[in-house]
Amino acid sequence: MAESDTLGDSDRRNFLIKVTSVVGGAGMVAAAVPFVSSMNPSSDVLAKATTEVDLSGIPEGGVHTIAWQGKPVFILHRTQEEIKAMQASDGGFEPEPDQKRVIKPEWLVVVGICTHLGCVPNKEGPGWTCHCHGSQYDDSGRVVRGPAPHNLAVPPYKFIAADKIIIGEA
Repeated sequence: MAESDTLGDSDRRNFLIKVTSVVGGAGMVAAAVPFVSSMNPSSDVLAKATTEVDLSGIPEGGVHTIAWQGKPVFILHRTQEEIKAMQASDGGFEPEPDQKRVIKPEWLVVVGICTHLGCVPNKEGPGWTCHCHGSQYDDSGRVVRGPAPHNLAVPPYKFIAADKIIIGEA
């Protein structure tokens, strides 16, 4: 009889170890769910994830600056002369065809942060100039002079109407 009690104790012990492991694992998952969900972006961050822009108020040759994810975004309504000049050039230090930087040739949309040290360039004549260190960008946002290593970034955007874009979706 002592031998059967020993086998019963062993089976009981194995069962209790398995049940305790399952309950402990479920407890760890239950504790981890709130922690992991706290890492999701808050509602105010999600609200800034996309920005809708009405282009109808920007005259030809005009620039409009909007904020997207806390960064300035330049929207340039290019003239036919600017479009022709930009399509004829591949840029300077980081060559890139104008056609790859725009969806519609008359509208340029770029993040307005200098790729050298993060300053905000000013629109001056053709292109933008960063006065901090002298970087210059053309009307396609391509770096043509100065210490900036890269072209101005093109954010993801799409046209939702002839005169409206959403920045942040592509």
